[in-house]
Amino acid sequence: MPKLKVPGLQLLVHMGALLPLAWLAWQFSQDNLTANPIREIQLRTGKYALNLLVLSLACTPVNNIFGFKPARRLRRTLGLYTFGYAALHLLVFIGLDYGFNFALIREGIAAKPFALVGLAAFLILLPLAITSTKGWVKRLGKNWSRLHRLLYVAAVLAVLHFIWITKSKADLRVPLIYGGIIVILLIVRIPVIRMLISRHVHRFIEKPAPATNHDTSNTW
Repeated sequence: MPKLKVPGLQLLVHMGALLPLAWLAWQFSQDNLTANPIREIQLRTGKYALNLLVLSLACTPVNNIFGFKPARRLRRTLGLYTFGYAALHLLVFIGLDYGFNFALIREGIAAKPFALVGLAAFLILLPLAITSTKGWVKRLGKNWSRLHRLLYVAAVLAVLHFIWITKSKADLRVPLIYGGIIVILLIVRIPVIRMLISRHVHRFIEKPAPATNHDTSNTW
């Protein structure tokens, strides 16, 4: 497959990741975040983090299967924004919801399984964010890849956290869709599956165009 150069793709990713935060800040300033703004901020920051997490997980399959190498360079950026939104999600919980009262926070986490699962997902993301630099890649060597596979564990925990905080069965479809996407992204990482999909994709891309009887030598 030919190499594709996408100028400004990194900039577009930064803008796309920051735009939801800017929109959230604007709506907060306009007092337009429902009757319970704290819960709304929690839900939105959590969903933004999950969206970015799924996109970061999709980078490797997109690179391996479709040969779109720019996706590989976006993993770190998307991963760091995932951590940023997850940290903001946690900060809203302990700061706005519990007022940094750590005794109440400890009781709340112990009493609420969804909070415990969410905290576990964040604690997994923390070392992944710290070790995302090139220096840490060199220091850890092959262990870096093993460590960053925990991103899938964090994704599963994040979906479970989302399922637990969902109140109605109708709304349950949304976290289940996220879960299904993550399962698909896990499946396509299996070497045999990846090779089969990649082979069919490349065969489709490299398929010659049908012959035409029209003379196009004088066309633009």
